[in-house]
Amino acid sequence: MEESEAVPPEPGPGGVAFLLAQLGALAAIRFAERLGPLGLTPAHAGLLRAVAAESGRSQQAVAEQLGLLPSRLVALVDEAEREGLIERRRNSADRRNYALHLTSAGHDRLRDIGRVAQQHGEDFLAPLPAADRAVLGRLLGRLVTHHGLAPGVHPGYRTLGRPTSPLD
Repeated sequence: MEESEAVPPEPGPGGVAFLLAQLGALAAIRFAERLGPLGLTPAHAGLLRAVAAESGRSQQAVAEQLGLLPSRLVALVDEAEREGLIERRRNSADRRNYALHLTSAGHDRLRDIGRVAQQHGEDFLAPLPAADRAVLGRLLGRLVTHHGLAPGVHPGYRTLGRPTSPLD
């Protein structure tokens, strides 16, 4: 075995958590780079996914699902609305609230995001054979469930638009 092919020692639990953090950060950075040509950020992509999953929900309900400050959600929706991707409609059940819907352009962009995400996953997991990918997916899924993460929602929404320290 050549030196470049040497297998690193098995990391302990702290090392595994660090490896997950490294890979998660790298995956997020690379996904954001891939979304750039679409004129989107990962936050926009997640918003479009959330709206498409249950069209007609209120802004407040979407903000709660994403764990996002309502004021930050309004800014994201404003941006998506300016781009013609989301439409606000008065909620028929409560005229004080807006219901969110994807436009046809929003549905098209969501399909583009899906293609980008699929290619991103393929490229990111390229070193692993299919069987290892399946095992990794199951193990990560168990961790997501154990830690109470919302399915399909990036935990970064919780801090989006919030101060990063008490001094901010």
